[in-house]
Amino acid sequence: MSVLAGPDLAAASPPVLSAEGIAARARRIREHVHIVTDPTGRELGLATGPRPSGPVLGTLPPLYPEWLGGRTFCEAHGVRFPYVAGEMANGIATTRMVTAMARAEMLGFFGAGGLGYADVERAVRTLADELPDSPNWGVNLIHSPAEPALEFRVAKLLLRHGVPRISASAFMELTPAVVLCSALGLRRGADGRIIRRSRMLAKVSRPEVARQFLSPAPSELLRRLVAQGELTSEEADLAARVPVAEDITVEADSGGHTDNRPLAALLPRIVLLRDELTRRFGYHLPVRIGAAGGLGTPSAVAAAFALGASYVVIGSVNQTATEAGLSDEAKTMLSEADIADVTMAPAADMFELGVKLQVLARGTMFAQRAARLHAAYQEHGSLEELPQPLRATIERDVLRAPIDEVWQRTREFWHQRDPSEVIRAEADPKHRMALVFRWYLGNSSRWAITGEPARRTDYQIWCGPAMGAFNRWAAGTFLAEPANRSVVQIALNLLEGAAVLTRAHQLRTYGVPLPASAFAYTPCRLA
Repeated sequence: MSVLAGPDLAAASPPVLSAEGIAARARRIREHVHIVTDPTGRELGLATGPRPSGPVLGTLPPLYPEWLGGRTFCEAHGVRFPYVAGEMANGIATTRMVTAMARAEMLGFFGAGGLGYADVERAVRTLADELPDSPNWGVNLIHSPAEPALEFRVAKLLLRHGVPRISASAFMELTPAVVLCSALGLRRGADGRIIRRSRMLAKVSRPEVARQFLSPAPSELLRRLVAQGELTSEEADLAARVPVAEDITVEADSGGHTDNRPLAALLPRIVLLRDELTRRFGYHLPVRIGAAGGLGTPSAVAAAFALGASYVVIGSVNQTATEAGLSDEAKTMLSEADIADVTMAPAADMFELGVKLQVLARGTMFAQRAARLHAAYQEHGSLEELPQPLRATIERDVLRAPIDEVWQRTREFWHQRDPSEVIRAEADPKHRMALVFRWYLGNSSRWAITGEPARRTDYQIWCGPAMGAFNRWAAGTFLAEPANRSVVQIALNLLEGAAVLTRAHQLRTYGVPLPASAFAYTPCRLA
């Protein structure tokens, strides 16, 4: 089966009235479908292709996966499909994944979050070399409250290399880095409209954060960037007339950083906010709203588009893709998960703030061990204050090394990455304790990436319920085997299935007696 196939106009298909026939006709989404009646006018049936002879109550045009979202999204980003492979951190969303998506005329983001500057620079250079003339690839800029200097350096790196798309994630407020990415290179076109050099997609899960990205950049931040020579006065003036981001990804219950919000409640709220701010600021074009979180099946993707999403962003399920930068052992663990096999655990990058993220619970003890470390951090002022029994337990069951030894490793790491962290830790015992505990949280995700066998029960694997839903949908099909889960096959099957289900729902609203089989889509190899 090919997603490239066009409608078959050779001959009209005879009308069908049986349940099996109706389901088969409903799945032929690339043809006109006609709602017909039997000779008595009492039963409804379907015909596809050219208009049949006899009474026709209504006709639906062909439906393609490309048409499910907002057409302006595809036009703006130079893609064929309204689909994005999200930026799974620590390079789990690899350059291979981004390249595969770009060549399939979709958008993908490299997972730069959690990586050092040199690693991000290598990835950017690789992508720029492999996709020199393509606009449909990007890199993540993740909010790093503990490392604001690194966040700003990465932002400048992305701009210096002309990364065409930037996905801003985990921001709780606007920072100089994200405003610089939004404003640098702004200019007026021949028609007077403001043109961006790089396009930003901002991932949000709260209305108050969405409001900041939907509004023009704060004048104070713009003035500061002009004073520092990072922006021109003209760029700052134009930035005060456009939203910080032209695409807002509404992130519902997802893997990793999440507020566990249901998409059906969150997305309409952000759409209303978008409309309000569009009127207030007089934007010429409305900001596009996308959906992320919990999208692991065709029905979930179809529901997101039905809610009004211009595009969808898929994250958790792509960790099992062949291109994902995760160990085979971790991919196997993910492929065995069900929807309830997830839990919340402390986040390494915002450990001191008490921020949590969603991880896989099945087959790993990471969440419990990380929670034990955070409880110790909250209850005690320094490593020296830890009661000896608690210290011994942490060293034996969690760190698997003496705390003093872990501190030396941690000190060496930060001395290379950001020496100011070492200076602060040596002056602040509480911060030194946080860095030691973050050593475990940071390494636990790397152990899952490298497949460290001795640390299997410590694997930190970001995962939401969508992973389990995907596994149940793919069971018994070619996608059940991780070796067949390329990022493009996952994408094409989710989109094809969403189109099939959308057509079924269209027909149901017109009273066609569709059987349950019409609302099911079985994955198959697509090209």
